[in-house]
Amino acid sequence: MSATPPAAPSGGFAAALAAGPLVLDGGLSNQLSDAGYDLSDELWSARLLADDPAALTGAHLGYYRAGASVAITASYQASFGGFARHGVGRAAAGRLLARSVELAREAARQAEVGRPLWVAASVGPYGAVLADGSEYRGGYGLSVAELAAFHRPRLEALAAAGPDVLAVETIPDIDEAEAVLGLLDGLGVPAWLSFSIEGERTRAGQPLAEAFALAAGVPEVLAVGVNCCTPQDADRAVRLAAEVSGKPVVVYPNSGERWADGGWRGEPTFRPDRVAGWVADGARLVGGCCRVGEAQISGLAHAVRALRR
Repeated sequence: MSATPPAAPSGGFAAALAAGPLVLDGGLSNQLSDAGYDLSDELWSARLLADDPAALTGAHLGYYRAGASVAITASYQASFGGFARHGVGRAAAGRLLARSVELAREAARQAEVGRPLWVAASVGPYGAVLADGSEYRGGYGLSVAELAAFHRPRLEALAAAGPDVLAVETIPDIDEAEAVLGLLDGLGVPAWLSFSIEGERTRAGQPLAEAFALAAGVPEVLAVGVNCCTPQDADRAVRLAAEVSGKPVVVYPNSGERWADGGWRGEPTFRPDRVAGWVADGARLVGGCCRVGEAQISGLAHAVRALRR
């Protein structure tokens, strides 16, 4: 039978999270690159929302069938301004943002895996839209109000498309987190907040405890944590996120390889057996980010099923 997740707003995802852990997907860009798609322009995977939407449905479908229960949409690098620079008008850009949710929902319908499947609308950082790597540095020189003005229209467009949750992800900076958190009230969709980190600090250099604490009193935030970091940094961050925020934790690190000199270097350190420690420390959403593919998500899903026995 087809497993079609409920449309947001809904209490369904919150209830599923409470009963978790839930398995997230892996990296969307590596999934598409491995399938032969060129993601070299500044829109990255968001370009395929217009050029080849079926490719995105197929990527989500692969992760659902590998064992993920949550697919993160191709809207990470999508914005009204970014689309405008490519000649896409505001109304058309809004439709593309909505399409990112529709494609993941369609993949959930096609998956037929016999379990509830969920769609998380990616809300990437301001720096991702600049396509210059500044999402890994933060400190854009913008005020909280200016960052809020950037995020507001895309948040509203994504929420109107009916995802189960907003994935506010790869946030490098406390100011940007504050800007997004201030916009969640009234959207009708819950969110998770996930920081990109280096060691025990945000990418912008702020203490992680301060970053996690921002969400403690925000009822729309269902989970707090980290992504797009090394698995080792994720290990250390999960317990801190739980202690400081008092909320369930979301964790989806990279493979452990590092980007340097135009390529990935080093050996992968992402292992499914890490999930037991994450869950013990408070994680309820577990998955992978850059360079984590279907095979690793399949292993992670198997490890989560073993924990539930």
